[in-house]
Amino acid sequence: MKYRFIFALAALVALCSCKSQFELLLNSNDVDAKYKAAFEYFNNKKYSKAATLFESLSVLTEGTAKDDTVKYYWGLSNYNAKDYYTAETNFERFVEVYPRSPFASEATYLRLDCLYKQTLRYELDQTPTYKAMNAISEYIMEFPESERLETCRDMLVELNERLDRKAYEAAKLYYKMEDYLASRVAFRNVLKDDSETIFREDILYYIAMSSYKYASLSVPAKQKERYMIFIDDYLNFIGENPESAYRKELDLVYKRVQKALGRHGAGTDETDMTERKFERTIKKMKPSAK
Repeated sequence: MKYRFIFALAALVALCSCKSQFELLLNSNDVDAKYKAAFEYFNNKKYSKAATLFESLSVLTEGTAKDDTVKYYWGLSNYNAKDYYTAETNFERFVEVYPRSPFASEATYLRLDCLYKQTLRYELDQTPTYKAMNAISEYIMEFPESERLETCRDMLVELNERLDRKAYEAAKLYYKMEDYLASRVAFRNVLKDDSETIFREDILYYIAMSSYKYASLSVPAKQKERYMIFIDDYLNFIGENPESAYRKELDLVYKRVQKALGRHGAGTDETDMTERKFERTIKKMKPSAK
């Protein structure tokens, strides 16, 4: 027990000594000593201490040949310490002040990577996502020969898919709430804003199903008109996705609608015209005979 106590006391004294040494350096105006120590901390992966020393140094090296190196490694230390908010501010300021520095290209990339790492899950506010996408697009335009282009494009794809999912899930919420009119409008707005969304097939399916369910729940006097809207949505869907996994379900719904339209007056010009449109769509989807 006696030796353990002595060992613990010695470790505590050593720790206090190290801390005092760091604080002495931090409060020192010895640029060379502080500069050397900052890089030693950095190289030993003690990034928080390195960042603190580089920040302190940035005041002393202002306007000197070392200034861009100090400010770049200040940002890089924060980046490696995963303080992406501070690092992004460091790199943004660095590129503004030192656009011709040898570190400028790397600082520009690291800034956009900080923005990318600060983006949030699709359920949350996507303002950081838009900011990151703008920075990535600017980098691609400014550095078209960069070896990081593929990484940047992958980032853009991922962030764009996140936005697609947010819009899709927001519209789908109306469907889950059984507000089918609002659901159809919301899904159509998603396609209006982004016709190439990765959820296009699912959205067209939910548009058709929203039309059907809205019509089936309507008063009899309104059903015929609203079933005709479903038929248009159905034809749009199978025209784009003839082999879809949703096809079987929608075909069954279409047959139900045809029966319902029969009860509401089959054989009218409007119904006949819809039937002809359906037949033309089916013929276009069939492979031509050799």
